[in-house]
Amino acid sequence: MAEIVNMPRLSDTMEEGVVAAWLKQVGDQVEEGDILAEIETDKATMEFESFQSGTLLHIGVQEGETAPVDSLLCIIGEEGEDIQALLDGAGDSSNTENEDSSNTQDSNEDKNDEASSSTDDSNDLPDGVEIITMPRLSDTMEEGTVASWLKKEGDQVEEGDILAEIETDKATMEFESFHSGTLLKIGIQEGETAAVDALLAIIGPEGTDVSNVSLDGTSNSSTKKEKKKEAPAKEEPKSQPKKQEPKKEETKTVSNSSNSTSSSNTGRVFASPLAKKMAQDKGIDLSQVQGSGENGRIIKKDIESFTPGTSTGASQPAFQAVGEETFVEMANSQMRKTIAKRLSQSKFTAPHYYLGIELDMDNAIASRKAINELPDTKVSFNDMVIKAAAMALRKHPQVNTQWTDKNTIQAKHIHVGVAVAVDDGLLVPVLPFADQMSMQQIGAKVKELAVKARNKKLQPKEMEGSTFTISNLGMFGITEFTSIINQPNSAIMSVGTIVQKPVVKNGQIVVGNTMKITLACDHRTVDGATGAAFLQTFKQYMENPIVMYV
Repeated sequence: MAEIVNMPRLSDTMEEGVVAAWLKQVGDQVEEGDILAEIETDKATMEFESFQSGTLLHIGVQEGETAPVDSLLCIIGEEGEDIQALLDGAGDSSNTENEDSSNTQDSNEDKNDEASSSTDDSNDLPDGVEIITMPRLSDTMEEGTVASWLKKEGDQVEEGDILAEIETDKATMEFESFHSGTLLKIGIQEGETAAVDALLAIIGPEGTDVSNVSLDGTSNSSTKKEKKKEAPAKEEPKSQPKKQEPKKEETKTVSNSSNSTSSSNTGRVFASPLAKKMAQDKGIDLSQVQGSGENGRIIKKDIESFTPGTSTGASQPAFQAVGEETFVEMANSQMRKTIAKRLSQSKFTAPHYYLGIELDMDNAIASRKAINELPDTKVSFNDMVIKAAAMALRKHPQVNTQWTDKNTIQAKHIHVGVAVAVDDGLLVPVLPFADQMSMQQIGAKVKELAVKARNKKLQPKEMEGSTFTISNLGMFGITEFTSIINQPNSAIMSVGTIVQKPVVKNGQIVVGNTMKITLACDHRTVDGATGAAFLQTFKQYMENPIVMYV
């Protein structure tokens, strides 16, 4: 189904963009991640990549033309698809604006008055002051949470300095300043959530008084002028940040005093990017490190001097009096809210059904042992599962599909999503073209993506485009479970642990190794017989791993 791609906001102050060059033309095939165009903002010329795959059906802004943010840039869809309705919709919107702007002379005078008032308001902002708003750091981001500030009020800021780490619905990302000056005001505190375009911070000359600047970025003194005109009341700014309550305990709980730690009361660990990288390389759990930086922030020297088992950084448990009821409220992270929204949508819209199968893992165990005896070779059972599933999808493309109200889309490529548990919930990094990868390549890529996921460094493009998903809880000793389909996929495979138990082979009871697999399918796209046939092929690969090399 065709999708409209709008002019993106590529900087915090960008209001319109110029298409410097198109790297795709109408009729060209576009893959997710391809560079569509080079767009000139008010600060630089930047590459703009596509978040969709399909055919470029329409270009709305030609090279050299200027268009406001969120206006129609282009349309991507299926080859030959009729997009007239989308174009008419864009035209209707334009016509409505024209009609509104060509009302009576009195309306025009009112608009002129408002424009004049707006000009007066902007003049009330002190010279050199720059308003920084909550940036849109992913295509689906609607609000962001400030995970940590790397600068505090009064600090000098240079263009390119990292101002803050911002948690989106997909990852925690560093946000750099496009301005130089003094950080005069912080509008969104650590742990707070606000909509895109909300006032994030104010930067300007040292000593500038910005106490009268409101949360919509205008001077409060302008409000007084408007009252004299008796203008209609302005509606509250949409960018008003909404605060999330930090984790708190009722006063009935008796707590111990403890040293300042690097963990905030929302459960996040605050550390510099360098400290995080060093901790990752050394395998250090940041929650166990005592931070010596500002507000208990973990910095380079804390990692260098850290000795496992000696840290007092972990917060001490609170004692609870016998017979007293105590509740702890924990703010929902952006990730947790997104997980809740998407899984609820999947569970309540896709008719799930489940197929279970038990595998004989004796040959797989022997094969893995032989493979791992080769020099510089290491594969896991999870790598074998991913490879077998990818090859089975090649033989059963009906499972490699997605449902839309208009049609069923069958992917010719195989991108396997691998569920990874993180502190805040679950992320699903994607292995592109998994059927074309060796087990060793799969293992290396999974480890790389898992480390990124746990350190909140996954990029949005590394979590998009899956055609099938695998969730493995075998390492936790879970023998069998069911999963919710990761839409728009049509199926998800749940993998249990390997269990040693009595089995019957050739009429004899012997000790065997088995593993249970559960396949959840969307009945709109995958019939029961289709899902069963897929599992039979998967079973053949897993029980005879040598055939995966033929």
